Amino acid sequence: MEIAKLGEFGLINHLTKDIKPENETTKYGIGDDCAVLNYGDKETLVTSDMLMEGVHFDRTYIDMQHLGYKAAMVNISDIFAMNGTPKQMIVNIALSKSFTVEDIEMFYAGLRMACEKWKVDIVGGDTTSSYTGMAISITCIGEGEKDNIVYRNGAKDTDLICVSGDLGAAYMGLQLLEREKSVYYQQVDEARKRNDRKALEELSHFQPEFAGKEYLLQRQLKPEARGDILDKLKAFNIRPTAMIDISDGLSSEIMHICKQSECGCRIYEKNLPIDYQTAVMAEEMNMNVTTCAMNGGEDYELLFTVPIGDYAKIEDMEDVRIIGHITKKELGMMLITRDNSEFELKAQGWNPLA
Repeated sequence: MEIAKLGEFGLINHLTKDIKPENETTKYGIGDDCAVLNYGDKETLVTSDMLMEGVHFDRTYIDMQHLGYKAAMVNISDIFAMNGTPKQMIVNIALSKSFTVEDIEMFYAGLRMACEKWKVDIVGGDTTSSYTGMAISITCIGEGEKDNIVYRNGAKDTDLICVSGDLGAAYMGLQLLEREKSVYYQQVDEARKRNDRKALEELSHFQPEFAGKEYLLQRQLKPEARGDILDKLKAFNIRPTAMIDISDGLSSEIMHICKQSECGCRIYEKNLPIDYQTAVMAEEMNMNVTTCAMNGGEDYELLFTVPIGDYAKIEDMEDVRIIGHITKKELGMMLITRDNSEFELKAQGWNPLA
């Protein structure tokens, strides 16, 4: 069987379905944004992510400083998705001979910038060689109060479904970068076929067309973990019943919550928060903006559910939008379009094994 047929989460389930914790300190293992370990009054949260060159990032259009910042933030985001506080980070990198000391200095500059923002200590790691570019593996360690950790499996019928920020911008930023990369290499190929040395020299100063699209680039190259939303929820005395960060796309993430909470959902297209630049870019590229918002991924916003009794509080909260509600499992997981048609949700987001 090809791995791509199972997909990332299918492969994880296949490999780990029979793994059972042997230690009392392992409170919660595989299946959420973090593992939860119990070592006393507070619970320890542990998450790990791997980023591979050519799969998760392309150095044609992301510099080393932004890469370091993004690598740290995507791990910090997982701790926040459990309603936890990030504390330490372990950084492992594999490098090919094409990298210089200055390259890695810039990577660590971005890494440290992200860690300093959330007061996370870099406490160790490993460095080795690679024959295939760069590989990054980061483990982030955090903590949370026993009664305040939020899992994916706590959503209940009638809970409100909420999301922070806006959706689809990171995906459109990626499409923009890919388009300009394609334009550049097409022009290079044409110049080489003509053996036009002057044109090749001019292309060494190639400037992509990014004017008016800065927000999209920022969302793709410099994502922000939403710890500020946790502060707002605490200030409003709201404890989410379930939560996850949006890395693989809204559709995939709400399906994780529904499957683990054994419930259904209704997501309303008209309520999806979409930035103006995202809508303009989608139209320019002849793409459906709702599809981009539902399946794009890499937004790193927080998707969470709250009891319906918190409706008034959530309505007053800045940068949070109610996009739907939880239903009974038998009603399924549905997207309600602007014309009130119902479509079953499908996990069409990022699959790194496809």
